[in-house]
Amino acid sequence: MNPSPGRATAWTAAAGLLARWLGHRERIDRLMEQLPSSLAGAERARCQHLVYGVVRHAGRIEAALDRVVAHPPRFGTRAMLFLAGFELIENGADPGRAARIVHHAVGQAKVRASAAEGRLVNAVARKLAEALPGQVAPQVGAPAAALSEYYSHPVWLVHRWLATFGASHTHALLEWNQRPAPVYARFRGDVNHIRSSSSDSKELALPFQPTPWPGYFEVPSGRWAELEPLLRSGRAYVQDPSARLAVELLAPSPGEWVLDACAAPGGKSLLIADALAINALKEPIKGKNDDKSPNLPPNEEGTAPGGLVALDLPGERMERLQENMAHAGEVRVVLVPADLRTDPALMLRGRDLPITYPAVLVDAPCTNSGVMRHRIDVKWRLQSGDFQRHAMQQRVLLEAAAHLVAPGGRLVYSTCSIDPEENEGVVAAFLARPGAQFTLAGQVLSKPWESGHDGAGAFLLRRRG
Repeated sequence: MNPSPGRATAWTAAAGLLARWLGHRERIDRLMEQLPSSLAGAERARCQHLVYGVVRHAGRIEAALDRVVAHPPRFGTRAMLFLAGFELIENGADPGRAARIVHHAVGQAKVRASAAEGRLVNAVARKLAEALPGQVAPQVGAPAAALSEYYSHPVWLVHRWLATFGASHTHALLEWNQRPAPVYARFRGDVNHIRSSSSDSKELALPFQPTPWPGYFEVPSGRWAELEPLLRSGRAYVQDPSARLAVELLAPSPGEWVLDACAAPGGKSLLIADALAINALKEPIKGKNDDKSPNLPPNEEGTAPGGLVALDLPGERMERLQENMAHAGEVRVVLVPADLRTDPALMLRGRDLPITYPAVLVDAPCTNSGVMRHRIDVKWRLQSGDFQRHAMQQRVLLEAAAHLVAPGGRLVYSTCSIDPEENEGVVAAFLARPGAQFTLAGQVLSKPWESGHDGAGAFLLRRRG
């Protein structure tokens, strides 16, 4: 029996969201936020799985549809066909399951649309059941068009990656992007108190899996309920291990103040605060604040453990930053709503904060080309000119941040892009400026198919004393 149109299920909710995505290309994360609260638990997780699966494989499904449908149906019906297409990719190799997928889509079309559209979905879904499950992945060296269709990436982007990374690495990247992303959580504080559920220890026992990256754990499917209270209390933070690369290069030291110049939403800011707190415990520093420290009172006994100034644009980004930094603990944090490109020194001075810092991070907005496994709709929103546009903005931000670095200080430039134009190209142009006062002291480039986590670039630039 088919559910009534008024009762939201994972499948019907996914069909509604996907109709909007197909029609207007709204951002998937924002669409998911609009799910009704009545859709909870396993049903909500199933809805996300369906939506993400369709968006991840949209190019492959659309190509198959175009071969069997002369005129695309309306978006509501297309959404149901896309859902059936994804389910067939996922489970259609079993003829019995394929028949049930088709039958369910037809029933939904009759209820949600009309008998005529039910007949259309029946005819089309049966052809999809013959075409999609048996498709064979292209081999390394296949033409860009074949890679683009099967791995559901724009063909211009595949061409760009082939020219940049070569055939084998592009193939590995496309395969990587098509795998569902695991959920990683960073546990704050002493990770030795986190044990697997199989441990006999009386310390905190959690059903999370350790990873090669200290402090980061993988959250298995279906175990979100155990993570939620830890997130609310601030003991854990959902974060990909790639975030640690920039902060490790910055190496916040005990007693110093750090400026995060593009701080929102706050994941790296919180990581900096935690590093300052842990390092302060390892190497306590005594003494009053000097003239390079913000005009804030010292802690008890005159200790000066340093702190963090987190700067970003006012508005929604600052609100999200404030929420995340509420869990910063004992480390002193100052939030500054300001535009890095328009004289942030004036805003800093107005708050009795210094205008130069020994350590500055500028985690610049980018194309997100390194995090497409998590941000599944980025590939469909990107345009070929976006790389150059972002690189120009990144150079402006990097040059603005450079003015806030004290002599002898450290500046880390980072992105979540894997594209050289946004990484090495921006840094090379910055260092080639007339009178440049910085040298490149280190860099880390994460290529997802090699690192095993999201892609990123991070560069340590040191100002001459």
